Amino acid sequence: MTSQTTVDKASREPQETAAPAPAKGLRGHPWLTLFSVAIGVMMVALDGTIVAIANPAIQHDLNASLADVQWITNGYMLALAVSLITAGKLGDRFGHRQTFLIGVVGFAAASGAIGLSDSVALVIVFRVLQGLFGALLMPAALGLLRATFPAEKLNMAIGIWGMVIGASTAGGPILGGVLVEHVSWQSVFFINVPVGVIALLLGLVILKDHRAENAPRSFDIGGIVLLSQAMFCLIWALIKGSEWGWGDYRTLGFLGAAVALFVVFALSQKNVREPLIPLAMFRSIPLSAGAVLMVLMAFAFMGGLFFVTFYLQNVHGLSPVDSGLHLLPLTGMMIVASPLAGAMITKFGPRVPLVGGMVCTAVAMFGMSQLEIGTGTLTMSIWFGLLGLGLAPVMVGATEVIVGNAPMELSGVAGGLQQAAMQVGGSLGTAVLGAVMASQVDSKLADNWRAAQLPPLSPQQLDQASSAVEVGIPPVGGNVPPEIAGKIVGVAHDTFVSGMSTAFMVAGVVAVVAALVATLTKRGANAEAGMGGGHI
Repeated sequence: MTSQTTVDKASREPQETAAPAPAKGLRGHPWLTLFSVAIGVMMVALDGTIVAIANPAIQHDLNASLADVQWITNGYMLALAVSLITAGKLGDRFGHRQTFLIGVVGFAAASGAIGLSDSVALVIVFRVLQGLFGALLMPAALGLLRATFPAEKLNMAIGIWGMVIGASTAGGPILGGVLVEHVSWQSVFFINVPVGVIALLLGLVILKDHRAENAPRSFDIGGIVLLSQAMFCLIWALIKGSEWGWGDYRTLGFLGAAVALFVVFALSQKNVREPLIPLAMFRSIPLSAGAVLMVLMAFAFMGGLFFVTFYLQNVHGLSPVDSGLHLLPLTGMMIVASPLAGAMITKFGPRVPLVGGMVCTAVAMFGMSQLEIGTGTLTMSIWFGLLGLGLAPVMVGATEVIVGNAPMELSGVAGGLQQAAMQVGGSLGTAVLGAVMASQVDSKLADNWRAAQLPPLSPQQLDQASSAVEVGIPPVGGNVPPEIAGKIVGVAHDTFVSGMSTAFMVAGVVAVVAALVATLTKRGANAEAGMGGGHI
């Protein structure tokens, strides 16, 4: 039997393996393993949003340009997205325990180095290293959970894991605001050092190295290069599309290159003895549906959250800390609902909770499309809370569907696929909804400006004003009379809220499509077989 046939069979048929024996002592204890990996995962999830609050202080302190500051975020995002699936394969090959611990040490060390950096160039370099080590850490955490927990408790564990990611992502602006406001921008990175030390010590004592019997023994170097290039071109096009223009030859060139590289990669996987991603994985309709669902969920969540922060800070005039506090209904509901969603998925299967979660997400997005300049905290809290309630079962269920429908020896690759889908979806949502906002502002700002009987703007001034209004900032100069300034503020906020409303409507439609995709999901065919099937 060829290696490819073996992979095909493994992806379709559960292996006969015994249930895991109850852990004795600390090593390999399921719930302690969850606690250990959650601390490491929290670092990476926090850094996805916490740094945005520190960027203005970094720009001022290091005399950085806007392009430099953008690279602080883009470098991290690119390194993370490009490396996730390859990092998952490393875990499958060398063991998820070792990969996780290396990721923790590297991420914490890179964080400390950023805090000690005295130039923006060094900050960018170490942010890229953060992304690379974060990519090692995230899929390995899922691989450890998959190997440690018995099937009947895996969903609860993934629920708590998803809770940590969701709470950390949504809570990043709160913690970042407090640290930047009361300590320094360096503290945003220094805080990862003691957290990393704790995660390392716990990992050395608690984590147990499980490896599947037929774990990969070689690497598909060509596949790694092709997939990395394809992911880079895709994410880079999504990052730069709003700046270059979506019809610009550079944007289209990178998107075209991404498509071509993905096609070549897929063809190459058919002729490799141990491919990076066996295409047989995607013969599982539930696994493929789970990956698509994760992209669509992240599209709506990350794309929508992008505008909520501008709405709270630039329209309502809230500080970063107060903005984070206004998002507590979202964070709190995800914390409460994620473990409950895990229990529901264990009892009823993932399909109904996933469909229900995306319906709730869609309703929340349509509700948020009705937000106005003067909308009160109570109304916002209702929609934010409903969004958290909808996202929780999707974060948990889609993860279980992807990882549970992959064979045990590919659990790291499946974990990398899940995280990569989130990164692509978040980048796509921010890019597409950003383009929707820009289009609405371009079409309405000039008319609203004239209707308010404000002084006419030259084409260059209108472009500058549009760029400011797209993030909710009124283009008010220093010497503008108060009466005129008040009108400009009103026009800017009206135009921004109109664009935001359209963006949320688009996100709501995407959530409806995701609810339809969720009907194709089912419980992982390999989840039960995989539990406890490894050895040290």
